[in-house]
Amino acid sequence: MKPEDLLQHLSPSPVQKCSLGCPILDRFLGGGIPCNSITELVAESGCGKTQISLQLLLSAQLPTSLGGLSSSSLYLYSESPFPLRRLHQLSSSFPTLHNPLGNILTHPLHSAHHLFDVLSQIDSLLLSRPPSFPPIKLIVIDSIAALFRFEFENNARDLKQRSGLFFKISSKLKEQARRFGLAVVVINQVVDVIDDSDVLRIGNSTCLYTSERKVCAALGLSWANCVNTRLFLSRNEERVADEDCFTTQTRRFIRVVFAPHLPDSYCEFVITREKVFGLER
Repeated sequence: MKPEDLLQHLSPSPVQKCSLGCPILDRFLGGGIPCNSITELVAESGCGKTQISLQLLLSAQLPTSLGGLSSSSLYLYSESPFPLRRLHQLSSSFPTLHNPLGNILTHPLHSAHHLFDVLSQIDSLLLSRPPSFPPIKLIVIDSIAALFRFEFENNARDLKQRSGLFFKISSKLKEQARRFGLAVVVINQVVDVIDDSDVLRIGNSTCLYTSERKVCAALGLSWANCVNTRLFLSRNEERVADEDCFTTQTRRFIRVVFAPHLPDSYCEFVITREKVFGLER
């Protein structure tokens, strides 16, 4: 074996990524959402985390030449009914896809233990599928925080059990992501920060801001150690002068909190009826 052959063997192979359906957002994320790992979207309600997830369900079906995964997707949801109507609206921006809603599997979640049971059962679905059905390459969980909100109390015993379940779920997701080349997206919520002294620095900043509030990701440090990439979505209301009056404009941003392959950066994005797209800085 030649030295150059050894170096080539040791160098990591390129990681496949799933486009967000927008070239600006894809450039911001270094090509899209990476496979073989867990990407977390953190935000308060109304910032667009579910909107981006739904658009990912569609862009994953695009051929790899267009940044997709040529795949179907699995959407596990714990809050409210599955937003089928909104998904149908977004699908109009993907005219080349044939029957896009038919390539998305959905399943409700009732608890954190139920999530682990479902993950344990889908190995067979990932291994064997109908010949006419594309392979599953994207799993979205919306949302992880809701599953733990009422299941555990704030005492030492329950917190220990909760942390143990964090690692069981994340270990299973990472094993499946590596084994089957999946892109895993987990949606998380935020909590308000009351006392700065109680907040640990995680990633690129101690505190995050949205709607003029200081917040941090829900589920604490134990869960932060379970994900590979954390993206924070925020929104701010701005008053804009319009002739003789003022109007309120909502601006949304997505920021890298931590990621092994991305620098500290942010990108503004817009949500319309047709799609989610980024804005050039």
